[in-house]
Amino acid sequence: MKLKTRRRKYLREATVMLATARMAVSWLPASRVLAWAGRAPRRINRFSQDEVGWVTWSVETIGDKQWMKALCLPRALAAQAMLRRRGIASRLCLGVARDGEALAAHAWLELGREIVVGGAETPRFQRLVEFGGKAA
Repeated sequence: MKLKTRRRKYLREATVMLATARMAVSWLPASRVLAWAGRAPRRINRFSQDEVGWVTWSVETIGDKQWMKALCLPRALAAQAMLRRRGIASRLCLGVARDGEALAAHAWLELGREIVVGGAETPRFQRLVEFGGKAA
């Protein structure tokens, strides 16, 4: 597959998944969204590590667009769903940190010990809970 075609394919899929994740976070109860995040892949594909880079790139690229305005939770959910479709298990993590007198929340996606989505702000957050299968 040509590079240009592959790029378009991933950007289209990321657009659909981010829009779906944004709607799910807005309209569905948290229990249903997090139950969806906790599902494991139907099959395990151990040879598709190249896919991780493409998924991360496409979710971050579309999530940064002004018209998408995707926050950390929809980005992590979308990337997790895209990886799950490819048979790659990942963990969705939720954490909190003090932001002055208030609490700030953050979501990120881990694959093994590596943070693949939402990693820029993650070090200051204390992990509360994680969802998903064992990350390879």
